Amino acid sequence: MAPVPETVLKKRRKDESWRENRSNSVEQVKRKNAQKGKKTFHRAEEFVREFVKQERDHKRLKREVKGSGKKYVEPDAKVVFAVRIRGIDGVHPKTRKILQLLRLRHINCGVFLKVSKPVMHMLRMVEPYVAYGYPNLKTVKDLVYKRGHGRVEKQRVALTDNEVIEKALGEYDIICIEDLVHEIHIAGSHFKEVSNFLWPFKLSPPKNSLSRKNKHLVDAGEAGNREDKINELIARMT
Repeated sequence: MAPVPETVLKKRRKDESWRENRSNSVEQVKRKNAQKGKKTFHRAEEFVREFVKQERDHKRLKREVKGSGKKYVEPDAKVVFAVRIRGIDGVHPKTRKILQLLRLRHINCGVFLKVSKPVMHMLRMVEPYVAYGYPNLKTVKDLVYKRGHGRVEKQRVALTDNEVIEKALGEYDIICIEDLVHEIHIAGSHFKEVSNFLWPFKLSPPKNSLSRKNKHLVDAGEAGNREDKINELIARMT
């Protein structure tokens, strides 16, 4: 029997080594993904429990106050969602600049903002062109899940894979879409990073349209601070 050439033996050993390394790599990836899946699931459960507890405490306090005859004061909102509802042809350059700073460059474009004195002041200055208010958890979820896109290397990327989120925000321990929703809803310490990562939401024209968008809310119009009524408007636009 003729001896096997050394080059053939080397190639066989190299192929076997490659297959073994690849097999080990695949197993490591599978284990890593399984661990991530469990971590994401447990986090989602934890966020749900946290929200349910907050709702129970909220209802309990309202009942206690009602029984004592006192007035219950709702806690201050931490997050505002603003959506542009009008064009800006012929407007003052200062108004145009504020809309650009708020990232509201197009009609039916919306963004989450952390409630602060400067932010609310800017919104009041552009009230004729925007509708804004305080979104609930369901609204935040619907927007992120249905219309959420991230900014990756200046490109608009759909949030269809948690890998996209982890690569961009993993250093802040935000690794999945539930983490995004939670950070926005509670206006967490990394709200700014999350907000910068999220591309402004491109919404559809509202069902039944906005018949009086050129008027302020106090004049039976659409523009201005809708408070919790913003949830109804967003539901018509998602």
